[in-house]
Formats: sequence, structure tokens, C-alpha cells
Amino acid sequence: MPIDETLVGYSNLAFKSAWVVYVLVLAMLIVQYSSAQSKKTAERELVAVGGGDRPAGPGKIETKAPRPIAERFGNMAFSVLFVGIALHLASIFLRGFGVHRFPLGNMYEFITMATAAAMVTGLVFMYDRRYRSMWVFLIAPVLVLMYLAGQVLYAEAAPVVPALKSYWLPIHVTVVSVGSGIFLLSGVASLLFLLRLRQPEGQESSNLLGALARRLPDARTLDRLAYKTTIVAFPIFGTGVILGAIWAESAWGRFWGWDPKETMSFIAWVLYAAYLHARATSGWRDTKAAWINVAGFVAMLFNLFIINIVVSGLHSYAGLN
Repeated sequence: MPIDETLVGYSNLAFKSAWVVYVLVLAMLIVQYSSAQSKKTAERELVAVGGGDRPAGPGKIETKAPRPIAERFGNMAFSVLFVGIALHLASIFLRGFGVHRFPLGNMYEFITMATAAAMVTGLVFMYDRRYRSMWVFLIAPVLVLMYLAGQVLYAEAAPVVPALKSYWLPIHVTVVSVGSGIFLLSGVASLLFLLRLRQPEGQESSNLLGALARRLPDARTLDRLAYKTTIVAFPIFGTGVILGAIWAESAWGRFWGWDPKETMSFIAWVLYAAYLHARATSGWRDTKAAWINVAGFVAMLFNLFIINIVVSGLHSYAGLN
């Protein structure tokens, strides 16, 4: 079937619109983040002005304090965020209908799917207000990845190469891209956990890292978020690797050939397995485990960009000339 250029155009428009909306959300979240106070500071100021929950006296009208600017911007950003995610998902569906195939045939489409998975995962795991300050650090890398996908890695809508014309494409690549997107949130959480450890609760700091850290959730909360998301992503990504091996046997007559993509995927999977093991091992479950999780995240990025673009292999389907 011929490519539906109209739907593809709408898909590209939805993708660009989602990026612009995410930029707007990030700007509002930065205002919220920079205006927010640490919990200890807010408590001290509340005590200093005699704040607290007090009943109004006889003949007095109890007035409700106006919401802080940080909260107002945070609420607006979170509302607009849903619009961005809806446009992001729409770009995927429109691309698929426009090319009459599952939209995972090149790196542009893969990154679009992975970043959408990261944002949806963020909604699931960070819907609570206590995680709102973390959205700045999730949306920022998503914007960078989407910019690279749209400006550097974009591939014109076309049928996939013959090697990808298989029912395994939507199964294998979807599972891998969703797992990769969840790992993005896990890696960000571990990085923020390491940053938060540099600024213990209750201590003030005048340097930039300290100012950034003291507005984050406490270290335990960040560590639990990294662990929970890895617990979800690890079996998903592992299933994707196994399904890829089954597809390889069907397409190339062998389950595993140590192709660069296969090898790097296996290394990343082993690193995440090591993280989960370290997280349950006394003496490793804090800083050391977090660094292993960060190493797994770096391996995923290396696999996505260096292996796909620089290294030649059987999985070189980046869609680049």
C-alpha cells in the first residue's frame, strides 16, 4: 500500500507539537522547582510567622493563605503535561497508520516509542506530588532524545527493509523500546539519589548542587523509585532479548551470534541483574548499587547511539544514510 503522506504529516506535526509542549512544561517546572523551598526551610518559616492550623477566634473570619507560586506553576505544568503525552502518543499511532506498518522500523520511530514509554511510566510512578520536582530531570533528557530523533535521526516514511518484514517486529522491538523507556526513569532516579546523598536532610548548602538536591524528595524515596522501576523494566527488557533471539533463529538460522547489538544488550541486561542483586546485598544496596544502575543506563545509551550508528552489524537499521 502507498504511504499516506497526509497522516505522516500529521504525525510529524504531533511529534513537533509534543516537543514544544514539553518545553513549555519544563519551563513551568523550572519555575516551580526554583521557587520551591526545602521541607525544613518551609517548616522553619511557618513557625517563625506563627503559622499552623488554628481555629478562627470569635467574630473573626478565617482566611485561607494563597497558594505559593511554586505550587501554582507545578499544577499548571502537570495539567499541560497530559496534552504533551497525548500528542506524543498520537504521533506514534498516526505514523503507523500512515506507513501501514508498526512504527518501529528505524531509530526515529524507536526513540519516539521509548521516550513515550518513559513519559507514561513517569505518570504511573510519579503521579504523587512528592515526585513533582523530579519531572524536571525526566523531561530534560526526553527533550534531548526527541530533538536528536527529529533533527538528526529522522527517516522519511517508507516501508521497512526486507529483513524487518516479519511479525516479530512489533513484538520484539515494542517490548525492547518500552523496557528502555522505563530504564530511562530508573537511571534518572538513581542519579538523583546519588545527588541527594550529597545534601543530607536538614543541612543547608550555598553551592549549586546543594541547592538542586535539597528540593528533591529524600534519598530513600528516590532509591525506592529506581528499584521499583527497574523491577518492572528488567523482565520486560529480558523478554525482549529472548524474543529477539527467537527471531534471529527464524531469520538467520541461529539464536545468538554475538552481533554488537546482541552483545551490548546482553551486557546491559547483566548490569541491571547485578544492580538488583546488589540492591538486596548488605553493604551494596546504597551508593554502590546506584552506580551499577547508572552504568546500566549508560550501556543502554551506548547501545542506542554508538552501536546503532557507528558500529556496523546485523542490527544496523538506523535509517541513516
